[in-house]
Amino acid sequence: MTVNASPVTEDGTARVLADGSKLPLLGLGLWQVPDGPDCVNAVRWALDAGYRHIDTAQVYRNEASVGKALKESGLGRDEVFITTKFSPWGKDPVGAAEQSLRQFGTDYVDLYLVHSPRGGPTWAWPGMERAAELGYARSIGVSNFDETDLASVVTVASRRPVVNQVNFNPFAYRRALLDASQRSNIALEAYSPLGTGRLLSDATVTAIAAGTGRTPAQVLLRWSVQRGIPVVSKSTHQKRIEENLRIFGFELSDEAMSQLDALDQTDGTGIAAERKWWEY
Repeated sequence: MTVNASPVTEDGTARVLADGSKLPLLGLGLWQVPDGPDCVNAVRWALDAGYRHIDTAQVYRNEASVGKALKESGLGRDEVFITTKFSPWGKDPVGAAEQSLRQFGTDYVDLYLVHSPRGGPTWAWPGMERAAELGYARSIGVSNFDETDLASVVTVASRRPVVNQVNFNPFAYRRALLDASQRSNIALEAYSPLGTGRLLSDATVTAIAAGTGRTPAQVLLRWSVQRGIPVVSKSTHQKRIEENLRIFGFELSDEAMSQLDALDQTDGTGIAAERKWWEY
């Protein structure tokens, strides 16, 4: 069963954003991956395996390693979708974007997100729009924005965000936030799809994995992409990186999707995160 709530490309591997950009449905996330060989290797393994989306952030401090791996891969810049995020601890999205581009060794990023609504959901948005106007970012969006935060940005924006990246998985099935995003033609993108590994041992997840001949990680990732929801998943292990990519050759049944849906512990919230780490 395919449960697409979002427009996807004909081959089923990318989400078509409101501005026409194509965001690959599976990306390699690099949170807590240190700058240096571990990061370079992870990105190279991912690109060699066929990933075409790399997701990082200014606060991760590993953009230079992403740039190194991209250069070493031999792939053209237009073949890889790069996401980075503006840290609201900074003051200027434009200056921060310029610094990121120097780290990547590229002229633009494909997607530039406000990492959190720290300091208020709207103050950084004019700078994000300016970064796009200057060509530093092909698309712009937000991350960790609640339903009310999204509404605030949409109200003031000359150029609307096209993505809201949030914690999203069967245990954090934020239906109200997903619905609010779709009403504003904003793609919800999932991070922490495996719950930093905690969800892999859940009895329902492991039973579905055993019944389909797939890994628990593949089941959890497939739950998102089967809905047309882009997802970024972190790993620094080559085997797991390669396994996680093999989610486009099967579908979960109606029953399996319903069983996973029932694992939600958020009561279908419109809140992006229960613990607002950016306020501490």
